[in-house]
This record gives sequence, structure tokens and C-alpha cells, in this order.
Amino acid sequence: MDKIKELYLKYKEIINYFIVGVLTTLVNFVVYYGCVFTILDPNDGFQLQVAIVLAWIAAVAFAYYANRKYVFESKNPDIIKEGAAFFAARIGTLLLEAGMMALFVTLLGFNDKVMKLIVQVLVMIANYVFSKFFVFTKKKTEVIETEVTE
Repeated sequence: MDKIKELYLKYKEIINYFIVGVLTTLVNFVVYYGCVFTILDPNDGFQLQVAIVLAWIAAVAFAYYANRKYVFESKNPDIIKEGAAFFAARIGTLLLEAGMMALFVTLLGFNDKVMKLIVQVLVMIANYVFSKFFVFTKKKTEVIETEVTE
């Protein structure tokens, strides 16, 4: 049991990021299906897009909160600025995903199911990198305070 705890503590950030990612996907699905099974008609193109956007917004909002609290353990008091940076990064990776899918599926004719999986892995990596190095950056004082308390 000590070995498992040691491995968890060593890879805590990555493990928690994976768990939050799974839960974020679940939030996306629940909101999307909640919308299309109750108030929005997925056969209407506009309403379908509304359901997709609402699900994306809910998932990104959940992801911000969970990543802030459980993955990167941010203590940044400027939640508005940090949240805006998080949403901007996620919009960037959304555009990256759309662009890559357009290139590889629409223009080059690759299989959309295979490309979706490959692109999703790249998006997850990009989301982690943006979150770690641009959104939830720790100031030198935070790093020193963390080291002192440990």
C-alpha cells in the first residue's frame, strides 16, 4: 500500500489531471444529453449547436474549477484573470482540434474516427501544457511557501 501511495504522490498531478479529464467529459455528455432529451431538438441544426456549446461551456467551467483546486492547486487570488486565461487556452485548443480535423479529414480524406482519437490526444496534451505553463503558473513566493510548508 505504501508503494501505491508513493507512486500516487510522485505522479499526483498527472493522475489527478486524468481523473479530472474523465469527469469533464462526463459533464460534457450529461449536459449535452440533458439538453437534447429535454428542451432542445437535435434534428434542428441550430438547436444542436446550442446543445454542443452549452455542454462545452459547462465542461470547461467544471474543468477550470477542478484543475484549479485538485490538479494544479492554484492559490492565485485573481480568479477572473486566471479563469479568462483558462477559457482562452481551451478556445485555442478547440480551434486547434477543428483545424486539424478539417485538414486531415476534410482535405486529406483520413478516417474521421481515427483522426478524432489522435487529435483528442494532442488536444489533451496541449490543454495540460497550457494549463501548467500559462494558466496555473506559480509565482516564486508561492513555490517558496509550498516548499517551506512541506
